[in-house]
Amino acid sequence: MGDALSSSSYTPKQRTRYRQRLLKDLEMFDKHLQNADFVNHGTIGLELELNLVDGEMQPSTTGADVLGKLSEDYQSEIGSFNVELNLPPQGIADDGLDVMQKELERRLDAVRDAASRAEAEVAMIGTLPTLTTEFLTGSEWMTKENRYQALSNSVMEARGELVRIDLARDEHYLHDFKDIAPESACTSMQLHLQVAPNRFADAWNASQAIAGIQVALSANSPLFAGHRVWHESRIPLFFQSIDTRTNELVNQGVRPRVWFGERWITSVFDLFEENVRYFSPLIPEDRSDSGTPMMAGDNPALHYLNLQNGTIWRWNRPIYDPNTELAHIRLENRLLPAGPTPADIIADAAFYYGLVKFLSEQTRPVWSRLSFSQAEENFNAGARDGLNAMMHWPTLGRISVKELVNDHLLDQARAGLQALGVRDDLIDSYLSIIDGRIKAHQNGATWQLAALAQAGGRNVKPESRERREALQKMLRQYLKLQATNQPVHTWPRALD
Repeated sequence: MGDALSSSSYTPKQRTRYRQRLLKDLEMFDKHLQNADFVNHGTIGLELELNLVDGEMQPSTTGADVLGKLSEDYQSEIGSFNVELNLPPQGIADDGLDVMQKELERRLDAVRDAASRAEAEVAMIGTLPTLTTEFLTGSEWMTKENRYQALSNSVMEARGELVRIDLARDEHYLHDFKDIAPESACTSMQLHLQVAPNRFADAWNASQAIAGIQVALSANSPLFAGHRVWHESRIPLFFQSIDTRTNELVNQGVRPRVWFGERWITSVFDLFEENVRYFSPLIPEDRSDSGTPMMAGDNPALHYLNLQNGTIWRWNRPIYDPNTELAHIRLENRLLPAGPTPADIIADAAFYYGLVKFLSEQTRPVWSRLSFSQAEENFNAGARDGLNAMMHWPTLGRISVKELVNDHLLDQARAGLQALGVRDDLIDSYLSIIDGRIKAHQNGATWQLAALAQAGGRNVKPESRERREALQKMLRQYLKLQATNQPVHTWPRALD
């Protein structure tokens, strides 16, 4: 969905032709995997989605204006109050993580400067807590581009009913939407890992096994439309926003388009094959209409396969990129929220890359001893309960995520980072942030909930004036602390 589209709706003839060409692309990809050389540098990368807010901490629909003041390294998102920044691929060895943080800070400063000139502020957070149902049911929430209108149209046509958002934990939110507006509330960070095709399955399986742990440690989305819901409410919110299934299709076992998956894999091809086998085309854009070439140098561009892959939102998604001298495969880890600070983001990256390296090279890997359904259960528990979550883990049974990380996984992440050649002082610095969250029992989600209570917003109705004033006060303090770049576990809970 990163490319521009020529239309916002499609005919049955276009859909039929697209399906035929999609099958041909899958066969071409299979042959290319078997016969071609691929890049094997093991580079890392990062994408970050950001919110724009006005002086009253409400969403500021200035995304296009802000992007007009920035370079092509910054892109639009579906929400008119969102922008995205991208970091270039780089190595992780030696001082790679420090380089990544400095580049992230530089680009974030550029967005803040552009936003300031548009009379807006930047909020790096998983779900913007001051978003309201009224705003999301209005006409200004969407960025005016064909690809976003096409996505919303296609989801609604496939579903044939309103989009129901039903979230509950401490409070219950329920509302039916006429389009996919709630998806715009989900702002994430995405970690990239380039990996050789023959090593992809191990990296993906390891990423799936630790998904619940990642999201529990890094939860930063405990509020939606003024309601206290899951600690990482982006997970169910995104799942429900893009769900093309009616209840009857759910009961028949039809797979959702926002998907954890259903099995461990043996090859990257398994995932692309599932994409074609299980999912109807959502955006059947013809290659010639989109301006996509047949070949990218000596590599097949695979327009149809890549577009299909872009409309199936796996939390760990495979990416085929033909746009280098040698094509490459990368893994896109999509499950973490934006923020709270650059230091927190790079700490999350360090923990992820180190743990994937360690787990993917074990003689008896964790996924051979953990069922896939247990991994999915861990994922939902981590999103729902954050640092309070309980996990399944081989040889340990059910264990708190805090104990699992503190007593076992931090040492494994450290060993993985050492194997990747990361400088020892950087390993100590970034993993101490993860350790600090455990010891302080504070990540973005727990801080937001505590600060909301401090602001007088706990024992009042979710959509009351008192709750909205407390959310505004909490978010203003969040942005003040975010600007210090001090990790969230050190933030005071008392409001100024």
